[in-house]
Amino acid sequence: MEKLRMETKDITQENIERIAELFPNVVTEMRDENGKIKKGINFELLKQELSGDVVDGEECYDFTWVGKRAAIVEANTPIRKTLRPCIEESKNWETTENLYIEGDNLDALKLLQESYLNSIKMIYIDPPYNTGNDSFVYPDDYSMDQDQLDEKIEYRDEDGNIQFRKNTETNPRFHSDWCSMIYSRLRLAKTLLSEDGVIFTSIDDNEVHTLKQICNEVFGERNFVCQFVWKSKLGKVGTTSTISSTHEYILCYAKELTELSFTMIETMNKGRVENLRQWGQADRREDRPSMYYPITIDGVEVYPIRNDGSPGRWRVGKERSMELLANGMLKLVNKGDKFEIHRMFEESLSIVPYDTLLIDEIGTTARGSIMLKDLGMNKMFDYPKPVELIRFFSYLCSGDTDIILDFFAGSSTTAHAVMQLNAEDGGNRKFIMVQLPEPTDEKSEAYKAGYKTISDIGKERIRRAGEKIKAEVEEANAKLKDGEEPKKVPDIGFRVLKVDSTNMKDVYYAANEVSQDMLFDLESNIKEDRSDLDLLYGVLVDWGLPLSLSHEIESFDGVDIHTVDHGSLIACFADDISENVVREIAKRQPLRAVFRDSSFGSSPQRINVEEIFKLLAPRTSVRVI
Repeated sequence: MEKLRMETKDITQENIERIAELFPNVVTEMRDENGKIKKGINFELLKQELSGDVVDGEECYDFTWVGKRAAIVEANTPIRKTLRPCIEESKNWETTENLYIEGDNLDALKLLQESYLNSIKMIYIDPPYNTGNDSFVYPDDYSMDQDQLDEKIEYRDEDGNIQFRKNTETNPRFHSDWCSMIYSRLRLAKTLLSEDGVIFTSIDDNEVHTLKQICNEVFGERNFVCQFVWKSKLGKVGTTSTISSTHEYILCYAKELTELSFTMIETMNKGRVENLRQWGQADRREDRPSMYYPITIDGVEVYPIRNDGSPGRWRVGKERSMELLANGMLKLVNKGDKFEIHRMFEESLSIVPYDTLLIDEIGTTARGSIMLKDLGMNKMFDYPKPVELIRFFSYLCSGDTDIILDFFAGSSTTAHAVMQLNAEDGGNRKFIMVQLPEPTDEKSEAYKAGYKTISDIGKERIRRAGEKIKAEVEEANAKLKDGEEPKKVPDIGFRVLKVDSTNMKDVYYAANEVSQDMLFDLESNIKEDRSDLDLLYGVLVDWGLPLSLSHEIESFDGVDIHTVDHGSLIACFADDISENVVREIAKRQPLRAVFRDSSFGSSPQRINVEEIFKLLAPRTSVRVI
């Protein structure tokens, strides 16, 4: 039986495979850091293949910074981490399709690559603005030079998890660190977007021009949609400068602009009335002699006479005027000293374009604070985005069943907006929130209220907002008259998943480093503190299945059997699995089946499992961990 990989995919190796399809002659073999043979690229040969278009040391248009190459490598490098479910912090675990992922968003984006590849319709992010004062909590290793790499213990703990610091203006790599942070994440985010997907990124004057150049490189300049200007503050207080900045920006890029479509706003144009006589330019008889003729209505013959009494002309020719008269679209108007003929237009639908200037009915950060106050979370979060802003973007580009991702979730305004929009239009949009468990300031109101991390605030906000929305829907339904259709309560739950180290022991990945004495202690390659649920979600990540699929647990022959999505996958992670259990799973003919490698004590047992599935479920893909 084949073993699952249990680590994120190696994007570099995938890129090598793509190059190999185009230029097989440039692919060679090389040894990795463990001495194993792997595929590599002979760049000299590749440059020969592209000799006419290769830029090598010559002047060219380019946008770069210190650490850019390492940022690319970091985005492509696989990680040995997993997502561990946390049912006790979740809401409606068994029925919800929403996700809240707690951990470094770079790791989370890598872990989502296969499960949500080309599946996200909309991404909204509100990253650090790099003001020099805000917490900069993503100081990735790739933004450091060698001296800093030697000291990286300051930035990551022994498990490789991110540490916290501020990116102040005294840092000589102030902008480079920020560029490296956002660049690698946007590269990964792009692969998650569907072909008709779109990303909105909030930013202010500090890095807006830098961000636009990065987005032009990642998404392509041709996929730039627009740059929204959002009035984020109501007044001009809080500044001692001559000019008060009261706005921010939201950059909008499509995955593929030709595939992008927005929800259109239609408006009904009321039937208007206008004088049939031409006025303004070219309104004289001699300008269009053929349009000077009499029109008779209600026995009155009318000529197009200008206000000065001289001959004028009609707006339409004689034949067209007869058609309008026959259709009742012309009206005789008595002006006292003369008669006029007016043309009446029918009501019509037209498309109203959206405005890039967001100042009306969108709300400000003050509105965002009021929303939190209404939820009993006053002063829990600084400058939260208003629900109306994210709701507007969600309405603009998402359909009823689309997935919306925010990997700088903060106070979870995006989740709130998605639930609110679903309640209004009956949609079933799903959200995925990702937030680093950044500690709150011990002097803050949030810390005093018991919220030790930003992610604690976000999760509680979703719980309270969901209950408020549910109560509003139920109250509105209670007031309905007979025959009126009630609204449904949207999905207000969420599954909490936490980024953690791999479920597998180190020996699983480095068997050549294990001594003979150690082998007696290695009865299982799985860490002792990992539950069946941990293993199941590790398998879902590795196999690339959505993490919101339904999940049922049943007991059979003394062990637990996990069924995902009614048979998309069936797993059993018991220490000892009988042949009866194997046969029962095979009889159900799932698409996939997975077991522990250590559940079968001998090679004959493993062979027997393979033979059972060949007989009863030949189309089932069987793997072990």
